[in-house]
Amino acid sequence: MAGNGIFAEILDGDVFKYYADGEWKKSNSGKSVPIVNPTTRRTHYKVQACSQEEVNKVMEAAKAAQKLWAKTPLWKRAELLHKAAAILKEHKAPIAECLVKEIAKPAKDAVTEVIRSGDLVSYCAEEGVRILGEGKFLVSDSFPGNERTKYCLTSKIPLGVVLAIPPFNYPVNLAVSKIAPALIAGNSLVLKPPTQGAVAALHMVHCFHLAGFPKGLISCVTGKGSEIGDFLTMHPAVNCISFTGGDTGISISKKAGMIPLQMELGGKDACIVLEDADLDLVAANIIKGGFSYSGQRCTAVKVVLVMESVADSLVEKVKAKVVKLTVGPPEESCDITPVVSESSANFIEGLVMDAKQKGATFCQEYRREGNLIWPLLLDNVRPDMRIAWEEPFGPVLPVIRIGSVEEGIHHCNASNFGLQGCVFTKDINKAMLISDAMETGTVQINSAPARGPDHFPFQGFKDSGIGSQGVTNSINMMTKVKSTVINLPSPSYTMG
Repeated sequence: MAGNGIFAEILDGDVFKYYADGEWKKSNSGKSVPIVNPTTRRTHYKVQACSQEEVNKVMEAAKAAQKLWAKTPLWKRAELLHKAAAILKEHKAPIAECLVKEIAKPAKDAVTEVIRSGDLVSYCAEEGVRILGEGKFLVSDSFPGNERTKYCLTSKIPLGVVLAIPPFNYPVNLAVSKIAPALIAGNSLVLKPPTQGAVAALHMVHCFHLAGFPKGLISCVTGKGSEIGDFLTMHPAVNCISFTGGDTGISISKKAGMIPLQMELGGKDACIVLEDADLDLVAANIIKGGFSYSGQRCTAVKVVLVMESVADSLVEKVKAKVVKLTVGPPEESCDITPVVSESSANFIEGLVMDAKQKGATFCQEYRREGNLIWPLLLDNVRPDMRIAWEEPFGPVLPVIRIGSVEEGIHHCNASNFGLQGCVFTKDINKAMLISDAMETGTVQINSAPARGPDHFPFQGFKDSGIGSQGVTNSINMMTKVKSTVINLPSPSYTMG
């Protein structure tokens, strides 16, 4: 049970504490933020509403702790991360329960997220020891006009304080994907979890606490974005921001100043289907890519661009699979569960009604009860419909029929997003040409878009983000290069 057993100390009455300076604390504000269960639409948890003063104290502690942590041997940093990963996986049940209640994640997927997160932390520890354990040695005579009178030693050093802001849909996995690289690289970490998902994140942070990380190195502040959001992202103590979410990231990037940014801000991932594609494979991937976790994934298939000659056949195959999707509460591990909030459900419904008004073909009857929206495939969608361009973040998938590959590529590239895309064909030569033409960070060939495995590079173009994620890229991004040059009085050449 959440807030029980080893997690008892993170709960005060019915309000979960925040984590600072190695302790679980109540906010001096005396206020709390309610977390509404998407299924019942009632308050299920409450978290502290931290103040700006408390954020200042967190930042002071993070700066001090980082100076000592940077002097901690790499093997010791890795050892603590492995310990945290083991604790996280051991106590997956209560964390998964939080994911079910806070964000209506299907129970089986919630457990998978926690296990995957533990694996990511361990992998990051191993990778970090290798990446950061090596530097470069340069000699001056490799550049024209120079003798060998200078030796340059370069190494990767920490940035300082990293601010991590994960999204609601993966509040544990996309938190540790920022925490673990930051820590192995010698940084301190301040986590601002999403409101929906905050309690799962607090439980995860407690696993790091139990692992024995130094006080002040890791902090987790909860509260209203309107009160501490800008204060956090513009805080002078922050040396790096890693953010996953929506267009809030664009606002952050304009205000953050001269610090490294790592941002993934959503996508309108296109699925281009050619005439020679294996349509059974395509249909299975459309279901997996478009409807898993009710379509609330940045890498969900968000628009199908299918050649007219095979469109009828594909739509029938997808319709047959949509009927088999289970719809209901996350506790029963249903395929389709309530979307995260009423405002999300209303936004999705607005896209559906726009498509209906403009003549899209409804392959199923539109049905909604509260935050629960039944899966819906929309055929004969046209570019003048909002659903053709906007990201629904729900179980609604548009199909646009195209007359040529070029038409599909054009629609994909006309989007302001550029996260991922996929192409289905048996011709690898065509697949590579289309991949090169698609303006997206990743193109999947004969499979739905996906963020994992977590060590793969993950990046978006255009409004989909800045920088690249994945274990190796995140570690590198959370460091800077330091050079030391040894100057010799006369040229020196090593003899064999």
